[in-house]
Parts: sequence; structure tokens; C-alpha cells
Amino acid sequence: MKFGLFGINFGPCANAQTALRVAQAAEKIGLESVWTGEHVVLPDPQVPPSPVPPETPFLDPAVALAFVAAGTTTIRLGTGIIILPQRNPLVLAKELASVDVVSQGRLIFGLGIGYLKPEFDALGIPFAHKGARSIEYLEAMLAVWTQPKPAYHGRFVSFEGIQAFPHPVQKPHPPIVIGGCRFCTGCGNAGATPEAYRRAVSHGNGWYGFALDVAATARCIDGLKTAQRERERPASLGELEISVTPAGKLDDDAVKRFADLGVQRLIVYRPAASEADALAKLDQIAELQARAG
Repeated sequence: MKFGLFGINFGPCANAQTALRVAQAAEKIGLESVWTGEHVVLPDPQVPPSPVPPETPFLDPAVALAFVAAGTTTIRLGTGIIILPQRNPLVLAKELASVDVVSQGRLIFGLGIGYLKPEFDALGIPFAHKGARSIEYLEAMLAVWTQPKPAYHGRFVSFEGIQAFPHPVQKPHPPIVIGGCRFCTGCGNAGATPEAYRRAVSHGNGWYGFALDVAATARCIDGLKTAQRERERPASLGELEISVTPAGKLDDDAVKRFADLGVQRLIVYRPAASEADALAKLDQIAELQARAG
């Protein structure tokens, strides 16, 4: 079981120096990865299913991870997740390739389709067809990262006759992790549907379930297994790696139950009120990791 830390770009870690100290401490105790969250804007006033108050600061994921990369050497840097249909895919490809370069190949690219309609409305992005748009954007980014003469022609993005260097350090590209979460499930969007599972099986090196307990994780893994029976998985993607941010109490028994389900990475989120609080909770995660072996 690998252990990661969620929230390296918001809460106390919206302060860059705090984010760096927390990431350095996470690296020192042997955590595998740190992960960002993302909301470009938040509804004001807060309305369901918005997860946090509108005043909550979120550093941009690429900026936060690049800053953390400069002060660390081994810990992996994950976007957990970037809301892909809200982004220009070529601009994002440049930003994330840059993070992979400055970190010497430590980026994990986690993406999702989003679930807050007010956020899409404010950005002028259609809320419809988010899944199809996300897959086209991902394919366009991979074209820029991997093709000698990048070209892509789809419904939502089209280009040719361009180059965008540098390419990512990791070959053929950084790991792609496709997310789903309880917010998407609860609000009726496509975070935990058969098509969402098929997207992960067809396009992701991994799947990331956010804020799930053991029972919900088991249901999602069943959905992923069904998708794998229904849709051929490209051999180049390898085994589908399962990551989860656990909901509720995380103790030794819960860690074992997640592991027994086939979860390979726990990305732990412990909301903190201050840097000192964040570091203390990091010590608690280290103890869980040590007991898990």
C-alpha cells in the first residue's frame, strides 16, 4: 500500500512556505506522493454540492506543484484532480509538461470532468458533454506530448502544424489518473456511472475515488471490473491502479480492508487549521503507514 497526502495547495498549504514544509516532511517520513485539489472559482454563497466556503483559497495546481518540486527530490506530485473540460488542453499540456520537467519526472496527472455547474457557467464552459470533451482534451494533450508531428482533429479541439516543447520527462507521458468522487455520485453527475468507469478503463493508468468509505469503494471497484469485461483495455496502459481518499475514520482495520479490495494507494486528507496541525496529522499518517508495512 502506498500512502499519499491530499491538500498540498489549499487550507494551510495555500501558504506556499507551509506547502513546502509539509511536502518536505511528507517526503522525509516516506510518503509516496502529495496531491492538489482544484476549483478555479467557487459559488458564493456556498450551495450544494459545493464542498467548501467560497473564501477557501486554492493555489493553482501547476504553480503549487512546481514550487513544491523545487524543495523536494523524490516525492511524487499529483493533481487530484484538474477539472479538464474547464481548461485549454494545449495550455494545460504546456503547464504540466513543465511541472514534469522541473520535478525531473515526478508528476501524476489526475483529471476529472467536474460537477459544479456554477463554476462552469462563470468560466463560460458548457456543462453538457463534459465527458466527451474531457476525453478529446486528454487525447489532444497526449498528441502534443508524444507525437513527432502533433495533430488532432475532434469535435471540441483541432490542430496541426505545431510543436510544443519540452515534452514530459516521463515516457511516453506522466501517469494518467481518472477521478470519481462522492460529490459526483451525490449530485447525479458522471463520477460513478458505467460510462465513467469505461473512461478510466479505456484511457487511464489509474482510477481515483475521492471521499469514499470501504463499502462505496467496493461498489466502485465492481463497476470498474464490469467495465473491464465490457471494454478492451489497451495493453500500453498496464494494470489499472486504484487510489482512494478515504472517508470517515481511517485506522489499521480500514487500511487492511481497503488493501483487501485491491486499493493500491491511499491519499489521505486530514483537514488542518494551521501548519502545526498539518504537520501533527502528517505524523499520524506516518504511523498508519508504518503499521501497514
